[in-house]
Amino acid sequence: MKKPFDIVRLHHAEVTVTDLDRARHFYCEGLGFIETESDDNHIYLRALEDANHHCLVLTKGERASLKHIAYRVSADSDLDELDKLFTELGVKKRWLEPGEEKGQGRALRIQDPGGIPVEFFFEMDKAERMLQKYHLQGNVKIKRIDHANCLITNIDDLYDWYAENLGFRTSEYTVKTISEDKEAMWAAWMHRKPSVHDLALISDRGPRFHHTGFWMDDAKSILDACDHLAALGYYANIERSPGRHGTSNAFFVYVRDPDGNRMELYTGDYFTNDPDWEPVKWNLDHPQRATFWGAMPPKSWTEEAVPVEDILTGEYLPIEELAHNKKK
Repeated sequence: MKKPFDIVRLHHAEVTVTDLDRARHFYCEGLGFIETESDDNHIYLRALEDANHHCLVLTKGERASLKHIAYRVSADSDLDELDKLFTELGVKKRWLEPGEEKGQGRALRIQDPGGIPVEFFFEMDKAERMLQKYHLQGNVKIKRIDHANCLITNIDDLYDWYAENLGFRTSEYTVKTISEDKEAMWAAWMHRKPSVHDLALISDRGPRFHHTGFWMDDAKSILDACDHLAALGYYANIERSPGRHGTSNAFFVYVRDPDGNRMELYTGDYFTNDPDWEPVKWNLDHPQRATFWGAMPPKSWTEEAVPVEDILTGEYLPIEELAHNKKK
């Protein structure tokens, strides 16, 4: 159903780091992000395609955590429509004044029913687009943010909430076999832009934040990024070796910053905007689901993720065990 607002895409994320200088070296020298500006507590970064102020904010904190993920909307009035909706739904929310997040206009931040801190905004300051500044680009060419992957305990409720209230569509999903005639949803890849996902919801202990995905041109770009990181001394930060996912078909590598925030360098998924698109179904036990080539992810990738913050207090939300799935 059409909504009285239009959520365009995932636009940026804000994570915490303990040492800004150390983080700056990893993200700028290691991963090739461009620093737009900084202060004593923040670094605002953008990727090569970005013509706006930032796609990633590094904020000084006590440990790695997620402060928020942010979606851009099509018009400023969409924010007022979302405010009405969230009031009706009883969602915890607060308004951010223009400039409260540097470079950004007013924004509406909520705690979604899974506990994830989510922001919606329309206006952001322009910044120099570096896409064709080839002489200034390094060895790692991250083009734009692609998606956020969140671990939550209430997949059934949260999946319906994003689909019915916010108009998110589904490209792929994973089920877990309970018995011969019973299945439960385990994960969903949901999108607003016409690709595989802006948001992945995964059943696990939560709420926790697993990773931010960033788009690169092709598999060779990802391999070059690994060579660059290793040569720079960040070989131990390459957590999960390059491969191809079964879900999404994407070619990937996972890296972690010095504090443990995880990023996926990602390419090769597909178009999902045809009106008759039918979501792809996977079973959790399928040997090619996580890695199409069959290799298993490392233990850290399956078990470790960072906490998420309360939008009002900044405290870490308590991490709960997985709730029972309800769907059949």
